[in-house]
Amino acid sequence: MRGKRVCLTASAIVVALAATALGPSAQEARAAQAVDVALVLAADVSRSIDDEEFALQRRGYAAAIADPEVLDAIRSGRHGAIAVSFVEWAGEGEQKILVDWTLIGEAADARKLAAALQDAPRSFLGRTAIGSAIDFSMGLLSESGFVADREVIDVSGDGTSNQGRPVTEARDAALSAGVTINGLAIFNRRAASQGGYLALHTNPPGGLAQYYRDNVVGGPGSFVLPIDDFRSFEAAMIRKLVTEIAGAAPGGAGGVALARSPEPSGRSLGED
Repeated sequence: MRGKRVCLTASAIVVALAATALGPSAQEARAAQAVDVALVLAADVSRSIDDEEFALQRRGYAAAIADPEVLDAIRSGRHGAIAVSFVEWAGEGEQKILVDWTLIGEAADARKLAAALQDAPRSFLGRTAIGSAIDFSMGLLSESGFVADREVIDVSGDGTSNQGRPVTEARDAALSAGVTINGLAIFNRRAASQGGYLALHTNPPGGLAQYYRDNVVGGPGSFVLPIDDFRSFEAAMIRKLVTEIAGAAPGGAGGVALARSPEPSGRSLGED
């Protein structure tokens, strides 16, 4: 229990310091800005992800956020803008804000965020604490200052939670606050083939996507998008972002059919 309190306190301190650094004028400007989605992109950088896979993941995020299809989805929303914050996470107490809340309404906004991602070094190389990552993301949402039609946490990861607060507890707390959690479940074939912990825990019964459905995602319109190769990360993230953003647009922007589910477990995107 003591370790859990320390972890949550440290996360709260980081969020509070980030909010203080912004200053009153920035927070006031945010409060006046309505957006379709306040979106936390929470990227797994645990030790099972090697340097090459990390580079593919980071470049995939940067390319996806500035992709024309994603920008079209943003412009098609009621407010024509979204707010994005980017976090890297690994073990308990290992969460870092790489890009604080950023308003994206035009291509130039997206390019600035992409450049910031590409320039930042890797944050961690630890274990996998999905529940702690969700808690940290919830703290960010509470401090965003934007008036958002929807609040979404977008979790990507290549394994089951093995440290920190139970992920289902963190998920349920987020859902009770009206936040939707979506997942990108990455079956890391390279790491699993090397044996050890990941070989046992990245492929639970039903696969990692099923684990995410049962334990991680939930809320209105929640979904899981499974991939089994980091080289397809960029394409998957484009599809995922368009779907998340389209959920705030009448009829769904970009013609993407949402795999909506009222159940906490969610569904896989594109599954029946």
